[in-house]
Amino acid sequence: MTTDRIRVLIADDHKIIRVGLQGILQKTSDIEVVGEAEDGLEVLEILRKTVTDVVLMDIDMGRTGGIETTRKVKEAFPDVQVLALTIHEEQDHIIQMLEAGASGYLLKNTGTEELLAAIRAVVKGDSYYSKSVSASLLQALTKLKSKSSQRIDKDTPLSAREIEVLRLIAQECSNGEIAERLFISIRTVDTHRRNILEKLQVKNTAGLVKYAIEKAII
Repeated sequence: MTTDRIRVLIADDHKIIRVGLQGILQKTSDIEVVGEAEDGLEVLEILRKTVTDVVLMDIDMGRTGGIETTRKVKEAFPDVQVLALTIHEEQDHIIQMLEAGASGYLLKNTGTEELLAAIRAVVKGDSYYSKSVSASLLQALTKLKSKSSQRIDKDTPLSAREIEVLRLIAQECSNGEIAERLFISIRTVDTHRRNILEKLQVKNTAGLVKYAIEKAII
């Protein structure tokens, strides 16, 4: 980023939600709202004109919904992070948003502290999911794993240790937690993470989670 403040675009088709979110974010010293959009077309229009770090993305919007908009945002503006903020907690919506490129997924009943934590996490390239979303996602991944248990060894370029590290990354473990669980140093975890990113040709944690979903590594 070229500024110390995190630049956020709010995308939601309900004005009262946009106003409420702006009121919350304006009270923080490290976040500024750089725009509001009521649908996906406005999101893309604003991004073409305004430097943005994070888009808070609703799923149900007017002319272009959040899932399709997320896909277009990541294609045209790969450095912009998308954080879903929605009422939908169904597995299909969660997985579709992650596959589209979202770095995190929050429900609209989330608290202010969690919202701010999620924004700060995704702007650093990490992923963030609310607890109920994480539980739903893990349940979905368990189903995928049972259907494709033979696929990992055949299709992945990762070593057995790298698969272990990736599995823990997808479960939202920090580098310190991964090091503790695998009895290795944090520096070694960093090395594994860089190697995994290079082998899979992805840029951030969201890309790693998407790969873990596709390959049923969790």
